[in-house]
Amino acid sequence: MAGRDDGNSAYGHKAFKRSKSHFADRITADGRDGRPVEAGRYRLVVSRACPWASRAVISRRLLGLEDALSMAIADPIQDDRSWRFTLDPDGRDPVLGIRFLAEAYDRREQDHAGGVSVPAIVDVTDGELVTNDYQRITLDLATEWSALHRDGAPDLYPEPLRDEIDAVMAEVYEDVNNGVYRAGFANGQDEYERACATVFRRLELLAFRLAWRRYLVGDTITEADIRLFTTLVRFDAVYHGHFKCNRWKLTENDVLWAYARDLFQTPGFGDTVDFDHIKRHYYQVHTGINPTRIVPLGPDLSGWLSPHHRERLGGRPFGDGTPPGPVRPGEEVPPRGRP
Repeated sequence: MAGRDDGNSAYGHKAFKRSKSHFADRITADGRDGRPVEAGRYRLVVSRACPWASRAVISRRLLGLEDALSMAIADPIQDDRSWRFTLDPDGRDPVLGIRFLAEAYDRREQDHAGGVSVPAIVDVTDGELVTNDYQRITLDLATEWSALHRDGAPDLYPEPLRDEIDAVMAEVYEDVNNGVYRAGFANGQDEYERACATVFRRLELLAFRLAWRRYLVGDTITEADIRLFTTLVRFDAVYHGHFKCNRWKLTENDVLWAYARDLFQTPGFGDTVDFDHIKRHYYQVHTGINPTRIVPLGPDLSGWLSPHHRERLGGRPFGDGTPPGPVRPGEEVPPRGRP
């Protein structure tokens, strides 16, 4: 999600178009882009409200990269100066020493295009942004950072399944991850109806696929599941009402609701989700489609912890690996953000 010159009040009044990542340098094992993988050198900047950033939060936790890659959590309510660190003492990130993520972007390039978005990885040694390539960051965490993975880390992007994973992720991205935004920020009836219809058509196809298999590709959790989960977990809380994707709720689709609960109850997923941040961000920042900035009281979140029975389909969540350990101190989701 981007900030600064996006013009939050303009959402819903102009055609929506997802910006490409302006900074796409990669952090690799061999350092071929000039930024080698190195424990402690980089800081991942995220918002728990943002589905694109949440992918990186989940991947980092599943892979056990907490000691190698520190994490900064931005306030869910950004202003015209971009994502801000008002959750930290004195309103500054304690590692980077900056008040706004835009400062790291400006150190990399002044007057850059594309706004200020999360997830972002900043080089701690010089304070410069390295990458905001939300499509690539998690794939590199799964592959290029493997030497720093915890013992028992799952293979989230197994090589024999990559073609199938890529194909599924492409459909999920176009029709679901990005589709809810096209519906929510549509500025005409026809545009909205096309986008909304596409979202639900793809969700129905995914439900059919998941009716007989526990995970999207293979018998373990992969990157494809992470990318679908971050949209599903926000569906009833914000996309159903705020983005008008309301043909049915997630809780009304037996397969997808059970699948989403299965992942939510898997260590590394639900323990990273902050519903308070999610709701306040969408309803208070997107003033173009919610000018009152009123945050709804619902929906009831208690169902996320109810039995899902997906284990009957088999599958091994972490393959030959193990679940991640407890959430690190300082990275816990506050009580008001939990179901």
